[in-house]
Amino acid sequence: MRVVDSSDRSLLIIFDDRISIEAHRRVLRLTPLLGSLRGVTNVHPAYASILIDFDPLAIRHADVRRMAAELFAEAAAVPLPEPRTVEIPVSYGGEFGPDLEAVAASTGHTPDEVVAIHSGASYLVYFLGFSPGFPYLGGLPESIAAPRLETPRWRVPPGSVAIGGQQTGVYPVASPGGWRIIGRTSLRLFEPDRDPPVLLRMGDHVRFVRAAKGGF
Repeated sequence: MRVVDSSDRSLLIIFDDRISIEAHRRVLRLTPLLGSLRGVTNVHPAYASILIDFDPLAIRHADVRRMAAELFAEAAAVPLPEPRTVEIPVSYGGEFGPDLEAVAASTGHTPDEVVAIHSGASYLVYFLGFSPGFPYLGGLPESIAAPRLETPRWRVPPGSVAIGGQQTGVYPVASPGGWRIIGRTSLRLFEPDRDPPVLLRMGDHVRFVRAAKGGF
């Protein structure tokens, strides 16, 4: 565990310089423990790091460092939460996936092959970010990795399933975005009135299921 001062009111805990399952497990164990610290205002998990925001009038950098190190030692004995598997139905291509053919062309596949490869893989929710409930998923097969759009869209419809580089994800709400849209789901990943408001959580497994034509 490496700790870096990020600002006058934040610290960054780094477990690795690359994406790995072991780093993810450390993030998964430590994140909920950090949220209980006195003076901590927010905790932001990522692939292999955790950003801790705190109130500098209530606690000092040195204190946060010390308590984080103590919790890190305790976290090794914390059991991982039981992972859930969530199936997400997707209508691929057409009006719901305007970039599917471009992804196929750039990867040397047919559109049907891209769909089969994308829906045939199992994905891990490393963390949520960017917008409420947006899952950063690991497990995209390299054969369908595709570059982001040169010019992001001003508005990506909610439920859009997209590929950006070697990542895939689902836009829970309408927002700008530069990932390539290959389909859309009717499943709502974020509902403010739901408890909890987000459907997915860190550590979940996701499978995309091809919806019947017209079944969106």
